[in-house]
Amino acid sequence: MALEITARYGKALNPRGEAPPDAPAWIGGIDNPYLHGAFAPVCHETTAADLPVWGELPRDLHGVYVRNGPNNVHPPTNRYHWFDGDGMVHAVWFGDGRARYANRWVRTPGLALEEERGGPIWPGVLGPFDFGLPLGPLKDTANTDLIAFDGRLLALWYESGCLQELDPRTLATVGPFRPDGLPGRISAHSKVDPATGELIWFSYGDRAPYMRYGVLAPDGTVHRTDITLPGPRRPHDLGVTPRFSILHDFPVFFDPETFARTGKRIPLFHRDVPTRFGVIPRHGTDAEVRWFDFAPCYMLHVVACWEEGDTVVMIGCRTADPTLRPDPRDGKIAAMLSGIKLQANLYAWRMDLRTGATSEGDLDDLNAEFPMIHPDRLGLPTRYGYLARIPYEIPATFDGLVKVDLTDGSRTVFDYGPGVFGSEAPFVPREGATDEDDGYLVTFVTDVDRWASEVWVFHAAALQDGPIAKVQLPVRVPNGFHATWMPGVDPA
Repeated sequence: MALEITARYGKALNPRGEAPPDAPAWIGGIDNPYLHGAFAPVCHETTAADLPVWGELPRDLHGVYVRNGPNNVHPPTNRYHWFDGDGMVHAVWFGDGRARYANRWVRTPGLALEEERGGPIWPGVLGPFDFGLPLGPLKDTANTDLIAFDGRLLALWYESGCLQELDPRTLATVGPFRPDGLPGRISAHSKVDPATGELIWFSYGDRAPYMRYGVLAPDGTVHRTDITLPGPRRPHDLGVTPRFSILHDFPVFFDPETFARTGKRIPLFHRDVPTRFGVIPRHGTDAEVRWFDFAPCYMLHVVACWEEGDTVVMIGCRTADPTLRPDPRDGKIAAMLSGIKLQANLYAWRMDLRTGATSEGDLDDLNAEFPMIHPDRLGLPTRYGYLARIPYEIPATFDGLVKVDLTDGSRTVFDYGPGVFGSEAPFVPREGATDEDDGYLVTFVTDVDRWASEVWVFHAAALQDGPIAKVQLPVRVPNGFHATWMPGVDPA
């Protein structure tokens, strides 16, 4: 079968005409770029110790780098969307200048049921939706985010799903994490405050209440409140400062009547509806939310938030016009391919809680996303952000690593090189560091010409000098979503 659509969006084969050797054979008959090339799923779970290292791993790099992403076990029954893939976590443990690797599927209840029945059950986010399916119309894949909370490693889903606990030493799925008082569904990009250890969470859905917000303390105490919204929304992130959280209401939402009648989610950008950010005290209620209006837009990921007196500052990766522009040549998956073309730049919003005044504006014009900051600076004034550069011609790939000075928008970019794509790169503070950028950046990279993957380690203060160490991996790591760093974790 000719992969005509795939050919327009990236390489299915390397220059020698070779497909990824560790990909499932069933992808060959599906013309979808997010099942081929750098996105092709892998077939096996692998563990390997004492990995070969080019250069020298820092002795104070001690912990585990973990990244989540979609990796379908079964062939899709319908139009495949990249977001549909079963969650697979890849990890490298560092210690004493050595490295160990493992990858594991997140064994969600949905995946367990499909394995029991011997095949796929759910059609995916492109629908049509069948509310008679077990566990609901969509499979909760836990494929999106990873957070460390109270010594636990938790996998989360962007559509608001059940928190799945993983063993941070082995990646084995422990099972659902459901403290008393916490709703059954939590969204990806809920945050953990490094100062208090609290999990600041939100969730959303298609029926009222359209958003829930709350705080889970390490002792198990839960604060929660329903948030009033005009209708179903798709917020993807939230902001956090020491006193407040910033909730998102963007003018990008689907028509609920069309959804009820056809089972199709058709997102529309409503240019006449403002973007709204709701500032709520951390342990506040719906009645205490202060809503601020801004120019219509959309945003996936927050870079940083902090307080300046009575003003709340939020910096994020803003998409000025998220209108879908499908290419008719892409057939039934045209809308999906159009929607994955991330076009976002750094942007700042300011909200004065005393006067109600607002201001907003660009910080940079580079197409970059998937931001990380110093983990101890969550909610505090932050100078540096570390982002992935995204090429327009190959959507949802990261072809360079970017360090941005959030005070003036200046940046340093390291280009991975032709045919090499990276992952989200957490910042790891160096032991005894005093400067904010005194630490390391860690990322998976995959070379599609060799179908080979490595972990690269950079000095964050000297990103332009390139990696100080490269760890050769025993398997290919497909493109994926979000990553985190857990310090001091040794492998089992």
